[in-house]
Amino acid sequence: MSELQLDDGGRKPLALLVPTLTKQCWGFMIGSALFALGSAPGFGQWAGASASNLCYFIGAWFFTFAALLQLLMSGRMTVPVSYGSGTMVRAAWLAAATQFFGTLLFNVSTSAAIGAKALSTEKHFVWTPDAAGSVAFLISGVFVLVAFARVDRFWNPRVVDWWSGMINFVGCVAFGASAVGAYILANGDAKNNALANGGTFIGALCFFVASLIVLPQWRARPTTEA
Repeated sequence: MSELQLDDGGRKPLALLVPTLTKQCWGFMIGSALFALGSAPGFGQWAGASASNLCYFIGAWFFTFAALLQLLMSGRMTVPVSYGSGTMVRAAWLAAATQFFGTLLFNVSTSAAIGAKALSTEKHFVWTPDAAGSVAFLISGVFVLVAFARVDRFWNPRVVDWWSGMINFVGCVAFGASAVGAYILANGDAKNNALANGGTFIGALCFFVASLIVLPQWRARPTTEA
C-alpha cells in the first residue's frame, strides 16, 4: 500500500470522482484501521467474532476502493525498452495490479466469513481466498520495492517513499504470517489464533502508517512573502 504517485495538487475541487493520492491514502488508512480494530487484542472476546468479521468485511471494501485508485493512477502498463521484446511491464503497475487482485480476494474471504458455518465453507471460501490475497499482497510489496529501486535506489532512508515501501512490505509479511496461523484444521479450529490475529493487527498498523506518511498534506510547504 505504498504510494509511488506524484502529489495530487492542482486537481479541480469539484472533480470528486477523479482518483487522487489523498483519497487513496485515506481509503487504505480507513481499511487498515478497521482491520486493526477487528484483530486488536481482546476485541474479539469483548465484542464477539461477528463484530470482528464485520470490521474485516467493511475494511476490505475500503482496501479495494483505495487499491483501484492506485491502479488507475499507476500509469501505463508497459514501457518501451531497447532489449528483449522491446517492451517491459512496469513494476509500479504490477504492484498496483497484484494488490488490487489481492483486495478482491479479501472481499471474497471476508464476505464468506460473515455467514460461514460449515468447515468446507471456512476452508474454501474464507481461508483459501484469504491466503491467496495475502500472497498477492506479498508479491505486490516486492514489486513496490523494485519500482522504488528503479526510480531511485534500493536503500534511501532519507526519502519518505522509501519508508512507506519498507513499512508496507513488513505489513505484507505480517499478513502472510496471519494467513498461516489462520489455516483451518480438521476440527474446525485455526492453527494458531495468536499468530492469525497478531499478524493481521501488525500488518494493518503497518499499512496505516505506510499510507499516513505519504499523505500529500505532509508534503505541502507554506509560502512566505518578503
